[in-house]
Amino acid sequence: MTIPGHDQSSYRLRLEWGPTGAEAVRADVAVVVDVLSFTTTLGVAVERGIEVFPFLWRDSRAAEHAVRHGATLAVGRFEALSRGDARHVSLSPASLAEVEGVERLVLPSPNGSSIAFGLADAGSRVVGACLRNAGAVARWLAPQVDAGASVVVVPAGERWYDETLRPAVEDLWGAGAVLDALGDLVAADATASPEARMAVAAWRAAEMPHDLADCAGGRELAEAGFAADVAIAAQHDVSEVVPVLTGESFRDAATLPGAGPRLRRIDS
Repeated sequence: MTIPGHDQSSYRLRLEWGPTGAEAVRADVAVVVDVLSFTTTLGVAVERGIEVFPFLWRDSRAAEHAVRHGATLAVGRFEALSRGDARHVSLSPASLAEVEGVERLVLPSPNGSSIAFGLADAGSRVVGACLRNAGAVARWLAPQVDAGASVVVVPAGERWYDETLRPAVEDLWGAGAVLDALGDLVAADATASPEARMAVAAWRAAEMPHDLADCAGGRELAEAGFAADVAIAAQHDVSEVVPVLTGESFRDAATLPGAGPRLRRIDS
């Protein structure tokens, strides 16, 4: 349920946080951003030609889902580390940067998956963005925005121990990077909400890669032995892939039939 005044419907470019925000602020196209690390891992996988099946749970159901789709299951970072096998596919972007022979991947991510599927169920076309492909996503979005489509960018955030949303600054930066690039490409009448403009300002103030390494999420991963994941996530505009959710999986927009999305207009 959306509180009156909170849907940002008077703006074509919108932003709201997490699963609840994604439900409250609808748009024709929705961009999910989880820099550390769901959408970065997703992007790296799609760069390598892998079809990615996000999944809501990290238990035996994920393994069953992988079998059902003939896919490899990505295990947790620490599980892969405990096995001592650098070749094992995990949720770590660094583990996927070198993987060979994987065509389909089940990627358990309760937060990112719930946001993506919730947005799709509401009628949005869903894409995954991070710092690595922010410009590519903006270029894919721009013709649709100029044709009248609305866009909501959803920084996923993290969870505190009590399961409440922890806004993660790295996701704000990622959202701002997409919106900043998009704002340079679309017509002036594609106005951005104050929330969206705030994200752009945050991105312009960031100093990469230092700030990503030094923020709470970056320090947490580095201290756990995953500094390489933070370094990969900090790379800006190094990828041209645009992961689009089609049915149960993400695939690169360039590989989809017709090469462009058919939008079900939400605001009309």
